[in-house]
Amino acid sequence: MPELPEVETVMRGMRLHLEGHKIATATTGRDGLRRPFPPGLGDSLRGRVITRFGRRGKYILVDLDDARTLLVHLGMSGRIVLGSDISTPAARHEHLLILTHQGARCGLVDPRRFGVVDLVRTEDVGAHPLLARMGPEPLGNGFDAVGLARAAAGRRTPIKSLLLDQRVVAGLGNIYVSEALFRAGIHPARMAASLDAAQCGALVGSIRDVLTEAIAAGGSSLRDYVKPDGELGYFQHAWRVYGRAGEGCPECPGPPACDGVMRITQAGRSSFFCPMRQEVGAEAEDLS
Repeated sequence: MPELPEVETVMRGMRLHLEGHKIATATTGRDGLRRPFPPGLGDSLRGRVITRFGRRGKYILVDLDDARTLLVHLGMSGRIVLGSDISTPAARHEHLLILTHQGARCGLVDPRRFGVVDLVRTEDVGAHPLLARMGPEPLGNGFDAVGLARAAAGRRTPIKSLLLDQRVVAGLGNIYVSEALFRAGIHPARMAASLDAAQCGALVGSIRDVLTEAIAAGGSSLRDYVKPDGELGYFQHAWRVYGRAGEGCPECPGPPACDGVMRITQAGRSSFFCPMRQEVGAEAEDLS
């Protein structure tokens, strides 16, 4: 599933391509994705001017000139395809196609149909059921060491699971949490309650650094994800532990000098860590 850096990259590409454009037509190829499309979506979008783009967690927000916002979630396999040939017919699995008077084409392709598209009043976006309970943005001022320590206090849950909880912090996913924990020197199975103030501060800094670097690289290209211009993101080449089980991390030589990066399963997801840099400690999830 595209994570925050990938969604931010897509949103920025859409902004460059579509901001200020007037929608000529909007057509849907089916009734909906994971949820039904809003009734009359095409008619509602036709003639509207796209005024602003934003992002909340892993959701793209497209503000229109009628005080409504198009909310888009890419799901597991969704991607945005941008172009300038408005005569190009809808491709297979292209379930929403927007053409503008300025000659831009924007298609939402989602083979597995786990994405979401909704249209809501802009003033009500924050109260939308999919967004209302989200925590602070990890790159915003609302996310800091004090807040993370407060969220972790008394929590007998692994720190990785805590960070993946969208109610604690918005938009983090499996790849970037694994990378941030490595940089902070914290084992993914450490109990959240066992972290002290200094470790929370180091983790907040690592999360910000990883996300900033990943956005600059255009995200990580895995399976279906490509940028809106069709190019691949390349942050996967900078992964220090994710997907590197058995290899050496940047600070360890790897086999045979040490065991190298290890992989464990937490809540059905793969976690990668360096056993030399990220000691598990006594306060950890039972992985036996």
